[in-house]
Amino acid sequence: YLSYTYKQSLYFPHITIMKKIISLFKRDYEGTRLVYDEIVHGAEWVVAGEGIATVKWDGTSCMIKAGVLYRRYDAKQGKTPPQGWIEAQEADPVTGHWPGWIACQRNNPADRWHFDALSFGVVPGYDTYELIGPKVQGNPHKQTEHKLIPHGQATIPDAPRTFNELKAYFEANPAFEGIVWHHPDGRLVKLKRRDFGLPWPVK
Repeated sequence: YLSYTYKQSLYFPHITIMKKIISLFKRDYEGTRLVYDEIVHGAEWVVAGEGIATVKWDGTSCMIKAGVLYRRYDAKQGKTPPQGWIEAQEADPVTGHWPGWIACQRNNPADRWHFDALSFGVVPGYDTYELIGPKVQGNPHKQTEHKLIPHGQATIPDAPRTFNELKAYFEANPAFEGIVWHHPDGRLVKLKRRDFGLPWPVK
């Protein structure tokens, strides 16, 4: 019931820095907190048919740059970033989130599963990956080993682009958390099952 393909994409061969991704639809923050049928400014290109839909994995973001493995680190709420931290984007003035990257260390227990996944190898040609596996996020993808999945590698050729069709698509395809659309110029837009009030992970 899940239609996507794994392939090295020449359309978006890598993502240099992983910034916060805008949603496709606006959210009712004052009521249900679910999305409604109105496009977020800057996401119009998705419904115009531009870009490619890819699987949104439910794990934790990583980066490999110059042979170094990095993990996501959010210096939120005024926290001082650790030495060597690489900023992904400026701090959000509303939420206080300030995402970036910090190099993984072999002797740090928090990085154990990152190196475990790295030992199985990675697909070349990408900068950022999603770490998934038995010890990550409750393992919603039911993996037996840890893996580094390239962002943008698993495309979804049959993904629709309208509100009602997308809701129906998520209802019929419970195996993944959401969709991320990639534009050739690097822009990204996302949509999750939970945005519609649909459960994740699906029991």
